[in-house]
Amino acid sequence: MSRNATTRAAERGALHHGFARLLAAMLGLVGMTLALGAHAQEPVRLNVYAIPSAAIEKAVTKASADLAARGMTSFQARGHAVHATLYLTQYPQGSEERLIAAIAALAREQTRIPLVISGAERTPSDWLFLTLERSAALQRLADLVTRAAEPLRDHAVEPPEWMEAYPDKLPVFERYGSPNVFAQFDPHLTLLARETSPELDTFMAQAKADPPHAEGMVEGIGIGRVDADGQIVETLAEFRFPR
Repeated sequence: MSRNATTRAAERGALHHGFARLLAAMLGLVGMTLALGAHAQEPVRLNVYAIPSAAIEKAVTKASADLAARGMTSFQARGHAVHATLYLTQYPQGSEERLIAAIAALAREQTRIPLVISGAERTPSDWLFLTLERSAALQRLADLVTRAAEPLRDHAVEPPEWMEAYPDKLPVFERYGSPNVFAQFDPHLTLLARETSPELDTFMAQAKADPPHAEGMVEGIGIGRVDADGQIVETLAEFRFPR
């Protein structure tokens, strides 16, 4: 083969190799773009919650200490904020600012209302709650929050697994994206989820003999990103009631 032919062959080989590298880079970029696009469209779980006063937080701290003495760790002890869920559901990515604006407008029109702990409840799947009195004022606040936030929610949200034990809540979930709204509103403060310790029996026996009780106030409304257990992992906004 002549020197010119050899040179041309080398040039063609280099060109082919360069084109292959460029094509691979372009395909990689397309794949990355698609992955980022899919991630950007992932829905977010947001909780609009009542902010309890110090008296309510103190009762949760006491219950957490009682649990700790029996080898159980409450969500508060793990660093999660004490809160009473008003409306928790899934939203499309990018809905946060609109939700914050809607709740901010609602909060400006509200006043502080009583909040009362009236006992403890253990669910069939071993979640532990401090129950809250479902007063007319608290029900009204939850209803207002639901009406303000529901239009922004993700309408493709699937019911959580624990709802299998509560089939009566399914119609409400399908309409509002949450099982605990309006007639199904069930206010509480979550202490534990799916607890496996046998010491929970002892705690519940004590709670039945001497039910937890505290009287405080709802100080405002907050919005937070939550984990699979509905616990706040990032506070997006909090609005204290003006009076």
